[in-house]
Amino acid sequence: MNTKPFLTLIQFLVSVLACVSAAMRVEPPRIDCVVPLPEQPQAQSSATIWYDDFDGQPKPYAEGDSPLDDGMGFGGKGRSMRCLYEKGKRGIGSRKVFFGDSPTYGDKVVRRGEQFDEVYWRVYVKHQQGWRGAPAKMSRATSLTSSRWSQAMIAHVWSSHKGSLTLDPVCGVQGDRVVTRKYNDFERMKWLGNMPVSAFPIHDTEESGYWVLVECRAKLNTPGEHDGINQLWIDGRLECERRNLDFRGSYTEHGINAVFLEAYWNQGSPVTQSRWYDNFVISTEPIGPVVCPTNPTVIKTLYRCPGRAGAWQVEVAADYDGKEVVYRSQILPPRDTVVIDQMHGTFVGTLADRNELASGRTYYLRVRQENSDGIPSDWSRWHQGFRVAE
Repeated sequence: MNTKPFLTLIQFLVSVLACVSAAMRVEPPRIDCVVPLPEQPQAQSSATIWYDDFDGQPKPYAEGDSPLDDGMGFGGKGRSMRCLYEKGKRGIGSRKVFFGDSPTYGDKVVRRGEQFDEVYWRVYVKHQQGWRGAPAKMSRATSLTSSRWSQAMIAHVWSSHKGSLTLDPVCGVQGDRVVTRKYNDFERMKWLGNMPVSAFPIHDTEESGYWVLVECRAKLNTPGEHDGINQLWIDGRLECERRNLDFRGSYTEHGINAVFLEAYWNQGSPVTQSRWYDNFVISTEPIGPVVCPTNPTVIKTLYRCPGRAGAWQVEVAADYDGKEVVYRSQILPPRDTVVIDQMHGTFVGTLADRNELASGRTYYLRVRQENSDGIPSDWSRWHQGFRVAE
C-alpha cells in the first residue's frame, strides 16, 4: 500500500492548522506606562544634578539637536526627546549635560565647581512599535579634562551584537597622567571589557512600543586602586555589572562631569523609525522608577493582534517575580487605561483590607488580553515598576 499521499495530506493539514493557530494567536500586551505624580522627588532633591521631564519650559542644554515630540510622553501626555532614524542614516538626536568641574561650557555647567566621583543617571526609553535593529549608542558618562575634550574615563552604555545593552568602560589615564588628547581618542584609551551583556533584549521588535526604564551607575576608583564600579539596570533589574575597575589610575584633578543621551547608529538604520527618551535624571544617589499616587492609573499598549480587541486584565505585585500579588483587576472592557482601585478590581494578599497601594513601596505589573472572539493571550512578564509616594 502506498501511504505517501496519505502522509502528504496529513502534513498539509498540520501545516494549515499551524497557520490558522498562528493567525489566531493573541500576543501578550505590555504596560506602556503608569501616570506619575506631576511633582517627582528628583525635581527638588539635593542629590539631583539634572532633572528633565521635557515638559514646561525647555531646559538649557549645552549641546543637543533632538526635537521634542509633543505627541509622545511618558504617562500618556506631555513631551519627550525624539531620536529620528531615517533609512540608512545614523540618527538625529542628542542631549549633553555638563556639570561639576567640567572644563568646557563655563556658563552652562550645572553645580559648577563641585567634583563628582560617583553618579547615577536614568532615562525612560521607548522604541517605535515594530522597531528593527540596534543603534550602537544610547548614553555615556565621562570625565572631561581639558577644553580639547580629552577624557580621563568613559562609561559607555552601548548596544551589544545581540541587540541587548552592554557597558563598555574605558580608562584614558596612565598613572596620574591623562594620555588622551581629544574626544574619543580611542587609540590611547584602555578598554576595560564589555561582557556580559544584558539578558533583556531592549532592541527586539517584541519589546518595542512601550516605555522601559534604564538606569546606570559609574563610580570612580580610589586613586591608585582597582575598585571602580559600572552598573546597568533595565526595568528595575541589575543586568550588567563591572567591578574592580581602574577608571582613572591615580588622576584626581577632574571627576565625572558630563552625561550624554545619544542616538548614533554606526551602520545606519535599516528602516525609517524613531525612539524616544523621557524623565531624564542625573543624581549622586540611586534614582529608581517614577513615583505615583496610591491609586495609580495604568496605560496598556494598543491591541495589535488579528481581529478586534477584547477584554483584558492587569495584576499588581510587590516583587518583580510576582510572588506577592496584591491586586487583581476585574475583566476590563477593551480600552487601554485603568485605575488601580476597588472600583476596577480587588486588593488581595497583604493588602486585602485596604483600598489603595502601600506608600513607599515599589510595585510591578503584568497584563493579558483576549481578542473579540474570546481567545486569550498569555500573561506578560512582570514589568513597568513604579514607586508609590510616601
